[in-house]
Amino acid sequence: MRRGILSLLATGALVASGTAACTANVSGTGGHGGKPRIGVILPDSKSSARWETADRKYLAAAFKAAGVDYEIQNAQNDKSAFTTLAEQMITQGVDVLMIVNLDSGTGKAVLDKARNAGVATIDYDRLTLGGSARYYVSFDNTAVGTLQGQGLVRCLADAKINRPVVAELNGSQTDNNSTLFKEGYDNVLQPKFDSGEYVKGPDQWIEEWDNTRAGTAFEQMMTAQPNIGGVIAANDGLANAAINVLKKQGLNGHIPVTGQDATAQGLQNILNGDQCMTVYKDVRREAAAAAKLAIALAKGETGVTTTKVYDRVGKRDVDAILLDPKAITRDNVRAVIDDGYVSADEVCTADFAAKCAAAGIK
Repeated sequence: MRRGILSLLATGALVASGTAACTANVSGTGGHGGKPRIGVILPDSKSSARWETADRKYLAAAFKAAGVDYEIQNAQNDKSAFTTLAEQMITQGVDVLMIVNLDSGTGKAVLDKARNAGVATIDYDRLTLGGSARYYVSFDNTAVGTLQGQGLVRCLADAKINRPVVAELNGSQTDNNSTLFKEGYDNVLQPKFDSGEYVKGPDQWIEEWDNTRAGTAFEQMMTAQPNIGGVIAANDGLANAAINVLKKQGLNGHIPVTGQDATAQGLQNILNGDQCMTVYKDVRREAAAAAKLAIALAKGETGVTTTKVYDRVGKRDVDAILLDPKAITRDNVRAVIDDGYVSADEVCTADFAAKCAAAGIK
């Protein structure tokens, strides 16, 4: 009875927080029949399409195949909703809670509550700094940034731009992945700045990975330094925001712009010549690794990991699984579609049909 009352209270709090837009995919009825139960909280559906189009789909498929009960919710970038969803899942008796935090403070509070309730915890995609997750599953995000930096260097060389001013549109500063991406591309670019081969340009974090804010920020950058010659954009959404600004000035395709996530829009921008590269993170592999780990923990088994990641705030090593990313340019756009990560129908719309054919995409 106590569990039912608490669940009703949590549900009421969720509705009161105005998060009717949160979506769920529920299998089973909260651990009936002694089935293991797993709860997942995704961050939003605005910063990147992947959370709903890829992560939800692949996680759900893995849980269904394993025959476990599961619930996948999306906090839609609402910290109160994120907390309420977690409390509801803990109250309903999940064995494992997997989260993609909105920020480390909110994530830590949720992870601590789960740990105190005896629930196994996994940080998915983003490490919660100072948190208490037992495990972390993601890509090597410093390597993602390194690929972006190396990609921009190649694109600037191909464009024969002399002493380019390089602008950086970084992700949200509350997302540890943004810090890792920046660490990766700065490691590539800083020697170029130090030698005078490149010129360090505007460098700005974009709150909440918001594409509208990114567009405004890049417009301001171009006003302050109209001679910007290259752009590191931390994901495809931020890249597209910069490209839209460049289009207004007739500069798209002339100033190299990086991205990341290999979204349909990002791939279209690459085919169009407006974006020089993106980074493909095969979310199927990430979701499969996280689901396999969660299922083992839910069944009371030991989680198998491949490395450790240091939490610099919590000053602890976290058992982790890190996957390798892949750079994508116009030459290998087809690889993302051949893998089934993005469909040809999504990329090869009427305006891009000829470009897809030229790239060998069917």
